[in-house]
Amino acid sequence: MKKLYILSSGAGGDTYITTQAVEALNECDVVVSYTKYAKELKNLIGEKELYTSGMTHEIDRANQAINFAKDGKTTCIISNGDVNVFGMATLIVELIDEQNLWNEIEVISVPGVTSFLATASRVGAPVSQDFAIISLSDRLTDINMIDKRVKNSLEADFILGIYNPKSKTRTQPYLNFLEALKNSDERIAIIASNIGREKEHINITTTTDLVQQGLTHPDVSMSTLIMVCNSNTKLTKNGKVLTPRGYLSKYDMDGTIKKDTLN
Repeated sequence: MKKLYILSSGAGGDTYITTQAVEALNECDVVVSYTKYAKELKNLIGEKELYTSGMTHEIDRANQAINFAKDGKTTCIISNGDVNVFGMATLIVELIDEQNLWNEIEVISVPGVTSFLATASRVGAPVSQDFAIISLSDRLTDINMIDKRVKNSLEADFILGIYNPKSKTRTQPYLNFLEALKNSDERIAIIASNIGREKEHINITTTTDLVQQGLTHPDVSMSTLIMVCNSNTKLTKNGKVLTPRGYLSKYDMDGTIKKDTLN
């Protein structure tokens, strides 16, 4: 069968791209990508046939990738982070299904390291309990549904990853997010921008800081991931972020079960 790879490039640049993704990229005849991601991976793409376009042209890129595959070219379409976390997987699968191409094209998703997980690895161990990941972009999702998901996640004490917090013209979902934080207890917050790239910047702060600085917070942009930790999260003695899994609440340091937890 003809092959179409939906290829995750990882959190940023080529720092978090997996061996499987590199092998798929090497196998491809043609690469389809958002322009920025193609530039970051130019050393891996080499002289392969390349089709790129800018922001908001996802449907065009997806259709181009499908057409290349239909023409018999082993194709990969690059998706930043992980293809299934606000990436290209859903669009490719939907278009393949609408065109009933399952017997003609083999669609292969190659997973990647998201900025949520990459950020967690940078700051300590903040993600050891249940978490939710929400995009604040209302370009494709109703803003009322975004607000509901944020509110419910905070009330449920999830560790919360926020993608696409705001842009120059899209600010209301972020303002609503800040209002939800204002009505919740203070939490440790992590603001991470350009993870894996030269301009990587991480700020360990609090939800109070986010609320107080509002839209003018210098660390928050479209390229930012915000992680709101849960009520158990704390800072370690050296300033790292730790959300305990609960081991030392149940076990002594030598691994034996604490007597007061046996009942």
